[in-house]
Amino acid sequence: MATPHVSPAYPTSPEVIAALMGELRPLSPVELLAGAEVAHEPALELPDEVLRQLTLGDSRTILLESPLSPSVGPVFERAFESLVERGYRVLLAHPERAAIFLGQPQRLRALVEQGALCSITASALSGRFGQGPKWFAYELLRDGLVHSVDSDAHNVTGRPPGLREGMLDAAETLPFVAARAGWYMTRVPAALLADEPLPPQ
Repeated sequence: MATPHVSPAYPTSPEVIAALMGELRPLSPVELLAGAEVAHEPALELPDEVLRQLTLGDSRTILLESPLSPSVGPVFERAFESLVERGYRVLLAHPERAAIFLGQPQRLRALVEQGALCSITASALSGRFGQGPKWFAYELLRDGLVHSVDSDAHNVTGRPPGLREGMLDAAETLPFVAARAGWYMTRVPAALLADEPLPPQ
């Protein structure tokens, strides 16, 4: 799943994503699906005919970027509410690294209670982004607030794809993670792509 940023800093269009995916697919030994990691500003501003092209695969799931800036006010919650009102399922990208949640974890818990799903980054479980995000990710796992674990890979060197190391590290502290690995990494992502209810753990 390729999810380039769509944000004020990276205003990537569906047409650009489609063109680049067309170049990549013949080179890939695995099936590549397209989506986007959408920031809250375009999530509020873009019409459905554009947003629909930015969902994960052909699903109704939007990967909503958890803002790294600590100064984002209630507009983030409004973006989430707007997406839900418009019929999308919302998967929050890397909430364990978002300053607004690290400083105010009740904001994330409130969103999950309203139906948001959480995708944490596997390498955060190994401390790649610091001890704060690492232990917050463990807390989210412990409290049942994590729905998928993903690589959030950016390249093959600095931030390569991979899930195993992070999951093994997490399982040392939280042994139940090993038993649920397939749920986090396979079954929930498959349900999201198929617009199906989440499977039982």
